[in-house]
Amino acid sequence: MPLTAREVQAAKPKDKPYGLADGGGLSLWVTPVGQRYWHFRYRIDGKQPRISLGVYPTISLQLAREKAAEMRALVARGIDPSQKRKVDKQASTESKTNLFRVAAEDWYQSKVKAGRSASTLDKMRTYLDKDILPVLGDKHLPSVSRADCASVQTRIEKRGALNVSKKVRGWLREIFSRAIAKGLCDNNPASELRYIAKEAPRAEHYPHLLEPELPDFLRKLDNSTSRLINRTAAWMAILTASRPGMVRFAQWHEVDLDDAIWRIDAEKMKMRRMHVTPLPTQLVAMLKELREITGRQQYLFPGIGTKNAMISENTVNKVFRLIGYKGRMVSHGTRHTASTLLREHGWPKQFVDAQLSHKETGIAGDYNHAIYLPQRRLMMQWYADYLDALRVGLTSKQSQAFARRVNTNARLETASAES
Repeated sequence: MPLTAREVQAAKPKDKPYGLADGGGLSLWVTPVGQRYWHFRYRIDGKQPRISLGVYPTISLQLAREKAAEMRALVARGIDPSQKRKVDKQASTESKTNLFRVAAEDWYQSKVKAGRSASTLDKMRTYLDKDILPVLGDKHLPSVSRADCASVQTRIEKRGALNVSKKVRGWLREIFSRAIAKGLCDNNPASELRYIAKEAPRAEHYPHLLEPELPDFLRKLDNSTSRLINRTAAWMAILTASRPGMVRFAQWHEVDLDDAIWRIDAEKMKMRRMHVTPLPTQLVAMLKELREITGRQQYLFPGIGTKNAMISENTVNKVFRLIGYKGRMVSHGTRHTASTLLREHGWPKQFVDAQLSHKETGIAGDYNHAIYLPQRRLMMQWYADYLDALRVGLTSKQSQAFARRVNTNARLETASAES
């Protein structure tokens, strides 16, 4: 006869363990110390194993019968309940350890070891923490779906950051590919995201200024009320035509103000080649003033607060925005401005490309390691002097005459340097 709730409650301990059958393989097991356990006995593969269903009264008679019914259904399908419980327990453990965030961190550390530039690593870390991990971080890696990855992409697209979305899409593919190679999952749910991605607008040049627009810009920058650190960073971007990340991550040990040289290690450069850039006298004077403030720190342009080792990627853009040039000039645009002005005034392409750290194409790019430093010293000093001439308000004819005169002198010195 099936047990009643009263019989289960009244079951007393005896000298030896004993069981009270409820039928269908379910029984209440009573120990000499008064503990009561629900057991389910079943037959599979010629054996009669037993599995625990929990402790009474935590598991009531009714709940024990429901659990027993689930076990009988498994046995009817040829599934061993004990084995299934072990598999489920292992899967549960893996789901708590084989998390997406662990695979993502492993991928990120591989980029660190590969020597990716500091600016690239900074972007990876920022968008991992800001966009990827909040959505996927605590998910069991093999259970991350295409819909999960698509939600990351959509989240970024909603704020209009289509270039960031493209980068993140590629990083997600790499994270899962690396995890597959390590046997942590079998599928790459980020592999086809490009087919549902918003189409990015055609690439446009960064906002930059041409020569007729420079006098007003330079005068306003000269009167900027931004803090000295930020203003100097803006001038360094202008007077060296360097990438924004190079300026942000500039360190004092890289700068030789006596020799007016800034040496940037290869691992920090986009092209993975050491870059040496001359510092015009105007910038040297600014950096000497800056050194009085930040010279004991690692970076030339430290950020505000303990969490910010250096200024943010938008600091220089903010300097330009505050003087009224929002959407007209950005940090990266200073490279376009310098390249255009230098080429318009006849400076050789190879000197300009060397200053911009552009790699020549083909075999020449692989074997031409000339950095044209003497020539670039003259060129960038000419550039700084010419910007000064524009800033003080020379007329168009006077500016052109100044450009021709200084350029001619520089060319004579360049020819001497080359010989």
